[in-house]
Amino acid sequence: MSDETRDSNGSVLADGDNVTLIKDLKVKGTSVTLKRGTLVKGIRLTGNTDEIDCKVDKVKGLVLRTEFVRKA
Repeated sequence: MSDETRDSNGSVLADGDNVTLIKDLKVKGTSVTLKRGTLVKGIRLTGNTDEIDCKVDKVKGLVLRTEFVRKA
């Protein structure tokens, strides 16, 4: 098992990469739904290889699962 963070297609992700959502996602605790195809800029890696930290226009401090993103 490697300690690289990979997107849904298996591409290696790094700090500062841009990713695109591959599925509509409801954000817990809000009424916001992030639509498929939304570009998320400047991600940050976390200690967990299955999660990335990011900011989207409407939601700050969002943690996304890497299974729902694709490198842009």
